[in-house]
Amino acid sequence: MTGGGTAHTPRPQRLDYLSEALALERQGDYDAALTSYRLALRDQPNDQRILQNMAIAYSRTGRLDDAIRCYRRALEIDPQLSGAHYGLAYLLLKRGDGQGAERHLTAFLEHPPSTAEAERWVQHARQTIEQIRSGTAPDSGTE
Repeated sequence: MTGGGTAHTPRPQRLDYLSEALALERQGDYDAALTSYRLALRDQPNDQRILQNMAIAYSRTGRLDDAIRCYRRALEIDPQLSGAHYGLAYLLLKRGDGQGAERHLTAFLEHPPSTAEAERWVQHARQTIEQIRSGTAPDSGTE
């Protein structure tokens, strides 16, 4: 009888919200996913995975300001977070901020992810930096 009922309650709720958000996103229901991500973020306000997933969902619903805000918040928590640098770079590029995009792509290249798919992203980032420097950068290219 020593408080065993309350110690485990918040963690399962957070996991449920995050799992629910990921499932809704897979179904293409980004607005509902965002609601679940917000609930998950309420339980874990410094969870970079939630913030990055929210940024992607916001991007897919056309809410670029909110997406940028989520990526920037994730980078406040971890300035070396490569996925946030990459995503933010392409959102800034869509906004016409080539200098900001180049800065974040450079940061991404300093600490690229170590996944099997990462080489494709690294090449894309390098190509985009070259295009920014030559004045031929595309205005999009990421999710």
